[in-house]
Amino acid sequence: QVRLVESGGGLVQAGGSLTLSCAASTLYFSIYTMTWYRQAPGKERELVAQMTAGDSTHYADSVKGRFTISRDNAKTTLYLRMNRLKPEDTAVYYCNFRNTRSAREDWGRGTQVTVSS
Repeated sequence: QVRLVESGGGLVQAGGSLTLSCAASTLYFSIYTMTWYRQAPGKERELVAQMTAGDSTHYADSVKGRFTISRDNAKTTLYLRMNRLKPEDTAVYYCNFRNTRSAREDWGRGTQVTVSS
């Protein structure tokens, strides 16, 4: 099991920026597909950004050009840089790691992002 701890959320005005971090308790960082999800009140959880074990990235249309997913293998930390934030980006953001060898998935507890208009 991989323990995931998100941080970096908070309250920001529209147009501002935040960087979320997801610290992972694994020595084998490079074998995971890593994904940021978010869930807004009353809505289903949705994929925001994903990075495969081979470093390919994928973004939801709603965040393309504004958000950037990255990782630091040495620090075993996943990041989500969020620029030009909008009120509709308000949600709890979760990181998810899927082991590409076992297909096991682990989730963090989430970090709240609130964007005021």
